Order: sequence, then C-alpha cells, then structure tokens
Amino acid sequence: MNIEEGRMKGIRKTLVATCALAGLALTVPAMAEGPTMDELMGDAESTSDVLTYGMGPWQQRFSPLDAINTETVAKMVPAFAASLGGEKQRGQESQPIVYDGVIYVTGSYSRMFAFDARTGEKLWEYNARLPDGIMPCCDVVNRGAAIHGDKVIFATLDARLVALNRKTGKVIWNKVTGDYKAGYSATAAPIIVKDMVITGNSGGEFGVVGAVSARDVNTGELIWNRPVIEGHMGTLRGQDNGITGTTNATWPGDMWKTGGGATWLGGTYDPGTNMVFFGTGNPAPWNSHLRPGDNLYTSSTLAIDADTGVIKWHYQTSPNDGWDFDGVNEFIPFDGTFNGKKRKMGAKADRNGFFYVLDRTNGKLLNATPFVMQPNWASKIDLKTGRPVFNPDNRPGAPGDAEKGKSVFATPSFLGGKNWMPMAYSPDTEMFYVPSNDWGMDIWNEPIAYKKGAAYLGAGFTIKPIAEDHIGALRAIDPKTGKIMWEYKNKAPLWGGVLTTRGNLVFTGTPEGYLKAFDARTGKELWKFQTGSGVVGSPVTWEQDGEQYVAVMSGWGGAVPLWGGEVAKTFKEISQGGSLWVFKLPR
Repeated sequence: MNIEEGRMKGIRKTLVATCALAGLALTVPAMAEGPTMDELMGDAESTSDVLTYGMGPWQQRFSPLDAINTETVAKMVPAFAASLGGEKQRGQESQPIVYDGVIYVTGSYSRMFAFDARTGEKLWEYNARLPDGIMPCCDVVNRGAAIHGDKVIFATLDARLVALNRKTGKVIWNKVTGDYKAGYSATAAPIIVKDMVITGNSGGEFGVVGAVSARDVNTGELIWNRPVIEGHMGTLRGQDNGITGTTNATWPGDMWKTGGGATWLGGTYDPGTNMVFFGTGNPAPWNSHLRPGDNLYTSSTLAIDADTGVIKWHYQTSPNDGWDFDGVNEFIPFDGTFNGKKRKMGAKADRNGFFYVLDRTNGKLLNATPFVMQPNWASKIDLKTGRPVFNPDNRPGAPGDAEKGKSVFATPSFLGGKNWMPMAYSPDTEMFYVPSNDWGMDIWNEPIAYKKGAAYLGAGFTIKPIAEDHIGALRAIDPKTGKIMWEYKNKAPLWGGVLTTRGNLVFTGTPEGYLKAFDARTGKELWKFQTGSGVVGSPVTWEQDGEQYVAVMSGWGGAVPLWGGEVAKTFKEISQGGSLWVFKLPR
C-alpha cells in the first residue's frame, strides 16, 4: 500500500465510524482498485501516469509536460534499463502503461511485464502458453496493454484476450476471440470504453473475417460483435443485431465469407460522439481480379457506436485494394478550423500514401494529399467523390490459369507509406508528426484458392528503395493544407511510434537503435541515445517525484525484416533485443 492509498482508507474508516456513532447509516463506495473510467478518459490531461494506449482516448500522443524541452533535452540521460530477459528478443513494438509507480509493458510472444518505475526492478512476468500452430502474419509482436481497476489486459497471438491482476500478474479471466487454426491472431493494444474492452482481430492474409468486439471489462463476457465485411451478422448481448452492409452488394459470389478486412491495429474513441473508430485491413485475397467491386468494408475507416456496435459511417481509402494497402491506420480525432470554419475532424495517414482529413461526425472527406514520394497507384483523391483516381497501368495484371499476371512497379510498397507505427498530433503546433517510408515494389498476381489456415494472397512481390539517401522519413504535416512543414530522413525504414510534448519536442526511434528528439516546429535533431537494438516501440512520458520521465521499448523486429525483400538486406545486421529504457534529466 502506498501513502495515498493508506490515507484514503483511513478517511473512509473515519467516515464510517463517525456516522455510526451519530446513529446514521452511510454507505461509502468501495475504493477503486486502480484507474477508473473517468481517469482513463482524462489521460490526455493527466501527467502523473500513462493509462491508455495513445495517451488519451483520442490517442494524439501529446503530453502537456515541458520540463524536458528544446533547451534541456540535450542533458537527458538514462534513469535505468530493464531487460525482458530470455531468448524471446524479437520485435518489441509495445507502448508502456504507467500507474502507481509501476510500468507495464508487453513483449514479443505474448508476454507481459511489470517493472518498478523508480528502480527498474521486475515485479512480475506473465507468459502466455502459445500453441505450436499459431500463424502470425507479421512477426510475434505485441503493441501494448490496457489498464482498468485491478486489471491489466492484453491480446495474444493465439487470438485470446487475457486479464491479469495488475499487482500479481495472476490471471483473472481469459477469453478466446478467434480460431487460431484458421489464421486468427491478435497483436493490438485494447481500448477501454464505458467499462468495456474493445478489440479488433488479426489474420487478413489467411482469409479471416475482420471484426470489432466489446467485452465486459470485469468478466470478459461478450457484449457486442461487429464483423466488418458485408453480409455477416452482428450481435448485441447474444441477439442478432443486423447484417453488416448489404450481402453481395460489393463482393462477388461467396467471397465475402473469407473477405479479410482484419481490424488488426485497434481503435480510437471520441467521447463527444460516443463512437469508436477502427481501420479495416486488406480484402482477401490480394488478387483483386478475383473480387471485382469495392469489397466493403475493407481498407476503410469505420465509425461504430460504442454502445451497440452499429456502424454509423464509413470511409473507404482504397476500394478494390489490389496492393495490400489496408486502411487499418489509426484515425486521430482533433478539433480545429478548416476553410475558416470550426470543425470536429479526424486525420489518418494511410498505407496507400495519402493523408486524409475527415469530418469525424459524419465521415465526409475534407482533404487528401500525398505524404510520401510519388504514390503512383492513383493520381489523386477526388475531393468531390472521395474516391481515388486510379492509374490502371499500376494495378497488377490478372493471372492466367497457371501463370502469374503482368508485374507492375507500384509505390508505395505494400508495407505502406505508413504502417502500424502511430503518429502524434500537437495542439500547440497544430501539426501531425508522421513516421513514414518511401519505397516501392514489383508486384504481380497469381492464381489462388481459399484453404482454411493457409496463406490467401494470390500475389508475389519484391520491395525496393526509391531514394538514394533514405527510406524512412519523419514528416510534420499541416492538416489544414496537407503541406509537409519539415522532414527528417532516415537511412533505414522508420517502424516506431511518435510522441510530442508541450516542451516543443517530438520523440521517435530508429532501427539503427536510437531514440531521438526533434524540435517540433523546425525538425532540428536535438538529442539521441543508442539503446543497443532497433527502436520500434512507442515512447511515452510522465511526471514522477517531481521529475519528467521518458520511456521506450528497444528490440528490433516486426514486418520489415520478414517481408522487406531487397530493403531488408541492407540492414540485416541490426541486433535483436528486448529492453525497457527510461530517461530523465539529471538532478
């Protein structure tokens, strides 16, 4: 028990005793065992903890802390480093959660750790018992946990959702969310809304059906489920709750039954509209000639009523996706002025290379501009129709009965102008900070048929660089115009998340092993530290004992070394790792 917990328990006992002596019956609510919903919803404004993935329901990844700033960051030094240990040092994409002097991080192969936030001492460790038959598409990563009351909750590679006691690491509940033998898995951090744990699923490359589900945070029992492919029935408290879309409206035959659209990155929440925003992945198979039509609701952003799981609006970024561009990237709400009018907006840097700004109340497109070098699959996004203007010469050709179709060189590559790594938004500078990559691919289609548990691509590919001096680029984007205000170029791809602060700083990591800090207004590099392995996690910051701290996971991995082709060969010597690094200013 810490001092504050003891003080509050003492006050509670005193109230009860005093009322009893006075002959009064007073019911004093039981003390919360940890963060409440109000605290979770206020995470963007609080500074003494990090309670949510993205540091607030909007996930802007902005902190009002400014002790570490453009003048002081050069002095920042490690407070401690904590190893995850063991041999499972591969692809540490987690974002830390910080509460009551404890840092919670997930690790590769579906593990969770609790570390003392002052010393780095490991308090407990949980290892999921993964079966031999798991089929993760894009490495054995996990991107983080959720916290609520006495629980920390995370998803596992065998498609389970597990709630642990935050003080002991013991299992409270453990629920199956999909059939791992059919290719279902899970890697995203859950979000918690109205005492519900809301999650997506992974496995689009295996012909699964993408869905968003809400479960009771205390029991894990299913409240609602919303498949994101048209033709599938949603449920609410065990009852049918309407078919998604209109069966066969944009899918031929039975292909909607294995249509992909995995919701593998998780979602954001807007309390003002009570909607959760989830991106949906690529349609299955990749061979678009087998599934003429828009293939709703793949490669889209969906706005879903948090209470019922009903889709309120959708916006599709890549209709009839033939390049594995997905549409799963995070949709970040923000308020501002657009064309002289105050608007409630949201922004998304899509894997297809375009940066979108929508009205988040209705999904209306406000602007769309390229944020990477020369996306050639489409010439532009038509602002009137909201649809891309395709370049037909850059869609892979239809295959014959036994032969591959015409190969094309398309940009960006299927790993995207921006992949999973979350961007950040600063209300101070009114800019988004987007970790992006400039690369292209040779891609061709091949014959394919669905088989349960087998890869369902129907395409081949080779990723190639398109610039001599870089692949990765951290770019500051003005959402009002789509203009790139500054950029930092990195030789290797950028694959980690971004943090921005009131100290006028932007933090992100590089595969070369550095955590770096930049001036948020100019892009000038102000500080860097070598962590010993590639940084592909998401940094966070908080205040503790009167000091500001910054933390990030280090450990190279993810999709790039697995799928990166010629690009991956250029940095194959990066060491793997598994460590939590925590920094602060010296006293």
